[in-house]
Amino acid sequence: MLKRMFVAPDPGRLRLRSAARSVLGIGLAVAVCGLAGHSLVAAITGGLAALLALFTVLDTTVRGQAITTALLPAAGFPVLALAAGLHDYPLARDAAFLAVVGAGVYARRWGPRGHSLGVFAFMTFFATQFLHTVPGQLPELYAAVTLSLLSASLVRFGLWCYERRLPPAAAAPASPEGRGLARVTTRQAIQATAGGAFALIVGQVLSHERWYWAVGATWWVFVNTASRGETLVRGFRRALGTVIGVALGLVVAVPLDGAPVPTAILVAVCVFGIFYTAAVSYTWMMLAVTLMAGLLYGSLGVLDPGLLGLRVTETAVGALGAALAVLFVLPVTTHATTDAWVQRALRCVHACTAEAAARLAGSASADPAPRVAELEVLLGRARLSLAPLVHPLSPLRARKARARQVLALLDDCAREVRGLASIAADPEASHDARLTAACQRVEAAVESLTTPDRVREVASPAPATAAQPAATEPALAHLHGLERALTELAAPLRSSPRAPLADA
Repeated sequence: MLKRMFVAPDPGRLRLRSAARSVLGIGLAVAVCGLAGHSLVAAITGGLAALLALFTVLDTTVRGQAITTALLPAAGFPVLALAAGLHDYPLARDAAFLAVVGAGVYARRWGPRGHSLGVFAFMTFFATQFLHTVPGQLPELYAAVTLSLLSASLVRFGLWCYERRLPPAAAAPASPEGRGLARVTTRQAIQATAGGAFALIVGQVLSHERWYWAVGATWWVFVNTASRGETLVRGFRRALGTVIGVALGLVVAVPLDGAPVPTAILVAVCVFGIFYTAAVSYTWMMLAVTLMAGLLYGSLGVLDPGLLGLRVTETAVGALGAALAVLFVLPVTTHATTDAWVQRALRCVHACTAEAAARLAGSASADPAPRVAELEVLLGRARLSLAPLVHPLSPLRARKARARQVLALLDDCAREVRGLASIAADPEASHDARLTAACQRVEAAVESLTTPDRVREVASPAPATAAQPAATEPALAHLHGLERALTELAAPLRSSPRAPLADA
């Protein structure tokens, strides 16, 4: 796990830049709150708002990011007032919290902006429990959040807007959706609410003061997941990261006892760790989050070993609530979700091939580059969906072998498509007449995998496994390699997911 974090690729050093910029933005937000004379509680609230703005706002354009950031108060301020007003009315507070959980998850149907606003609303309610906010503190907290968002925006969109110098990012694909209860976000909203209710009840049995930790654990387990398997794996990783973080907190945070300077330095290190590891290891990210929470509790003067132990217990309850919800409440199977992402990736492979072939044939308007970028995003989502099946603790050996084979062949497809696109981008590339026949075979192979009942007949339906003439033309070689990978995908995709592979 440690090796994976430090050797994971970081193209363009984007993770490093994001982490460094976030430390600067959040540090500036807290400093501005301090200079404005705000209390420690208000400064922590403002720092959290800046962290969420930098962490959850993921629109594909800088303009979209700025609009979503500007809308965060519209989602957070009413929730902040509601939570503070219900502080002394436990039953109403609990019902409102669960409503915010369900609405926040359901908002993901509107893409990255809905996701960001939903997370901000939830964390605003969560923070009022964490800081015991009362109505009299609202004006100061509103001011602190506003100053913090402005400070974070100054860094993100002004001082260090590296996105303006990057090629346009491929849009993150929406989850495969249906209607009504067939829609993943609708099912997840119901699941999260049910899991949150379980976590809330059991969490309050364990502690009348820190019960919200369990609800928070359930909520974050559901973030960026779309199937039963993904949620279970994420719950396990959250619990593991929390246990390690608490152990580290006993060694680091408890002895510090809130000492201002070393606490501030270590909080900055934790913020860097959260942003640097988020895309690589959820366990490491949770370690950083847990240690940061311990340091903040130390600065508030309420940290002790018993509190850290309670955090582990409450986190386990939240992860259990999420697990029970995805297993028994409108479950979304890993196989169904994975199949949908693989199908979309394969259709994108065909589109990439068609664009590249048209470009090689002389079409000035054809451009495979955007399709290649889209394919990378889709393959990333397919890998995430397949991750539960290839997890080291997965007991399903046949499905694990099948998932690994699918991942390897999808990576082969992506490599051949990238090679084909790079050749097509060369204005000196020549067009080989055999490209047309090869593209037809690729098209037939994709159709046989995505719509096996409606496979088109082509002039030469010879499978890719048959002997092909040596391809001296680079583009043709990539097409032959792509055809071969698509043909080999038929075995793991067409057979029963529980049946052992012939070579397993």
